[in-house]
Amino acid sequence: MNKRLFLGVCMTQFLLACSTVSRQSTTSQNYPNNPAKRQDIVMQAMAMLDRGYTYGGKKLHTGFDCSGLVTFVYKESAGIAIKGSAAQMAEAARPVNASQAHPGDLVFFNTLGSPFSHVGIYIGDGKFVHAANERTGVKTERLSHSYWSKRFEGYRTVFA
Repeated sequence: MNKRLFLGVCMTQFLLACSTVSRQSTTSQNYPNNPAKRQDIVMQAMAMLDRGYTYGGKKLHTGFDCSGLVTFVYKESAGIAIKGSAAQMAEAARPVNASQAHPGDLVFFNTLGSPFSHVGIYIGDGKFVHAANERTGVKTERLSHSYWSKRFEGYRTVFA
């Protein structure tokens, strides 16, 4: 197959895939609402990787703790005001089953011996972004990692 034909086939498949996603998104009941905001949340969360950890931190230049990261990312990327501790965020958000969780939803953990003591942002493919600790700062983790899977308390969403 020559390069021009190959590129044509690839471009056609790409365009068909885009149109298929668009058509499905308007008819599928399982498609996440506000997909553009969810994508912005994930992109903003990924842009925060390697930022410093500061207990109580909620600002880009001074660092974040887990809830501060969520507050900052949601406000900056989607204009959604989420405030308070991880536990307060869990109380304000709606629980969702794992099968209905989408990138941009929140993930909660019991890391301090109390319910919903840690929060992160689900980015898909079994991964999340969170402000881990002073040593590592903001990073990605796998929900399947033994530490996190033992402490996982569920997905929650602020989307209707």
